[in-house]
Amino acid sequence: MNLLEAIDLLKDNGYKATGKRKDILAFFAEVDGYRTAKDLISHLEKQHNSISFDTIYRNLHLYNEMGILETTELNGEKHFRINCTHHHHHHFICNECGKTKEIEVCPMDEVKGALSNYAIEGHKFEIYGLCPTCQIN
Repeated sequence: MNLLEAIDLLKDNGYKATGKRKDILAFFAEVDGYRTAKDLISHLEKQHNSISFDTIYRNLHLYNEMGILETTELNGEKHFRINCTHHHHHHFICNECGKTKEIEVCPMDEVKGALSNYAIEGHKFEIYGLCPTCQIN
């Protein structure tokens, strides 16, 4: 999803595309990988003198509910990234910098056979480690 698609989705669902909301979306559209609410606040404080944690978390929750952002748990903290689910895939996530790499392989074909009596409603598969850049540093 790109920035314009995200803004259109907000408007289509009856939400105003305020300056702060657009800045939040722009932050995630510009960064590569998952980022925390703290990363977002640090970035936005440069533009908005008084942005509250409540505003940040309320909008992050809204964007996640609407499918604009996807989340993962990394090092015990919730991380967010722009939703890129135009096709089914999974991610390698760098534990150091949060950058991601798409993985086209899905283990669900094998798992479905092992769980043939179960009704699978969804899944999430992520691999964690260090990207090539962080391995050098």
